[in-house]
Amino acid sequence: MTQDGWFDDAAGPVVRPYAMTRGRTRSAADGKLDLIAVVVADRHTVADQTLSPEHVDIVELSRENPLSVAELSAELDLPVGVVRVLIGDLLHAALVRVSRPVPPAELPDERILREVINGLRAL
Repeated sequence: MTQDGWFDDAAGPVVRPYAMTRGRTRSAADGKLDLIAVVVADRHTVADQTLSPEHVDIVELSRENPLSVAELSAELDLPVGVVRVLIGDLLHAALVRVSRPVPPAELPDERILREVINGLRAL
C-alpha cells in the first residue's frame, strides 16, 4: 500500500458515524427522539456484551441521571443523528426509556388551576 492511501485517522468523522450506525440514518423511534427527549436507563439495566461501546456509554450515562438527547450527544461527542439511531436501538432492546417534557401549549391554563384551587378552598 502506498503512503498516499487514507485509513483510520485520515478518514475522520465521516466513516466512523456511518460505521457506528451500520449505515442507518433513522430509527423506528425517530418521532420520539427530539433534542429535549429525556433518556433514562433503570439502575438494574445490564448492558449486553453484544452492544457497541457507544451503546454501553449511553446506558451508563443515562443510568446515573436522566439526560436529554442533546446532552448525550454532547457528552459522547457524537452527532445528534448518530445518537438518535443508537438510542433507537436501545429502545428496541428495552434497555432505556424515553420521556418527553410536556409542551407549554399542553400545560393547563393558569386561570383554570386558580379556579380549581379556589374551589378546593371553598370546600
